[in-house]
Amino acid sequence: MRAKLLILASSVGMLGWGAVLPYQYAYAADTRAWGSLAAAAASSLFSVGALIAAPFAGRLSDRFNPVVVAVLAQLLAALGVGALVFADAPTTFLLGMFVFGLGLAAAMPAKQVLVLRWVAGADRRKVFAYKFTGEAIGMAIGAYVAGHLVDLSRADGLDVGFLTAALGFVLSSAIIGSVGARATVHPDSGLDTTGANAGRPIEALRTIFASPALRWTAVITVSLALGFYAQFEAGLPAYAITVLDVDSTAIGTAAAVNSIIIVLLQVVVIRATARRSAPTLLMAVGSIWVLAWLILSAAQFRPEIAAALFVTTFGVFAVGETMYSPVLNPLTASLAPKGMVGQTLGTFAALQTTFSAIGPLVAGALLGAGLANGFLGLHLGISLLAVYAAWRLRGVLAARAQTSARTSAHTSAQTSAQTSSSTGVSSSLPARPTERESVAA
Repeated sequence: MRAKLLILASSVGMLGWGAVLPYQYAYAADTRAWGSLAAAAASSLFSVGALIAAPFAGRLSDRFNPVVVAVLAQLLAALGVGALVFADAPTTFLLGMFVFGLGLAAAMPAKQVLVLRWVAGADRRKVFAYKFTGEAIGMAIGAYVAGHLVDLSRADGLDVGFLTAALGFVLSSAIIGSVGARATVHPDSGLDTTGANAGRPIEALRTIFASPALRWTAVITVSLALGFYAQFEAGLPAYAITVLDVDSTAIGTAAAVNSIIIVLLQVVVIRATARRSAPTLLMAVGSIWVLAWLILSAAQFRPEIAAALFVTTFGVFAVGETMYSPVLNPLTASLAPKGMVGQTLGTFAALQTTFSAIGPLVAGALLGAGLANGFLGLHLGISLLAVYAAWRLRGVLAARAQTSARTSAHTSAQTSAQTSSSTGVSSSLPARPTERESVAA
């Protein structure tokens, strides 16, 4: 039951993402006439807030009660996004977006640690999948509400999105707080809750990235984030408006379609891929990203169906997303050093948001300079890098499994030899036949 309530809380908490982020670029750039630079900076500051908060919140989630971390973080996010109602200047809008990102990102590793604490190891991929589906539903509802109520021709036209987001965070915090007050660690979670590594942050980073598997996982995390998520709020809407000449309502439709397809396919994909290794599935995600960017490239040559192709691309991205979060988070947690699960998840979230902060600025620079093909080619190459990194990770994990198997066999042989030696019988030779067996032979 607690896992179901956590999924519900995550879904409610993502209302704000769908209600605000798909529209904030057009709102800041056009509605408030603050320009494309301010709009891109808002997306970047949102990501910078996430960059600062994620590793810090992950470390706190290892050392203290992650329920408290998640609740306080989401209340901070509610404060930041709610304050955007009163933002009448670019400076205050940027500050609100920064606090919004700070709170939203700080809650993420805390809720991931709660899944790891409250769910048995064998069920984690499934629960992470349902959590991701719940978040997609929340985003879809937020985008749907905003699409019908937001009026980007008025200065207060996005206030309903800001208030919806704030209310969602408050309700999500209430659910997590009520469940967490009586929840305990699942006996089959296999999670070490003795506390995080006591070393300094730089030492913790060295410990995390001493593992080749985690290094390749970091490359996958960054490249897949850059290949889509870094451009979801700003780059792709900007490409649609400035290059494809797509109406802003199509952007909201694309975001809603993305979420709906995730909801429809998530359970089916989880069942179909249950026996597939995580690196193989991540290779598939990267390949889907490549296909999506190829469709986006074709859209500029077919202006009569550009809007339809843009919406279709978001649906293609959604297929990859059904494997991305449910696979990547449990994989990262399983590779984390002992006692550093939350900090590892937070560090990887920080990596993702670091490059996500750069994404809107790169998109703004390329699209502003009229280099649409450069924008498309860059992200196509990044998606191919994700495929390569996942392939390398598969090799590293296969080699690790072989080494572990050999070590286990060697240890078993040594144990057997010691046992035989203690009874006076050699394990390297067959037992001598008894006198009766010798006579019978």
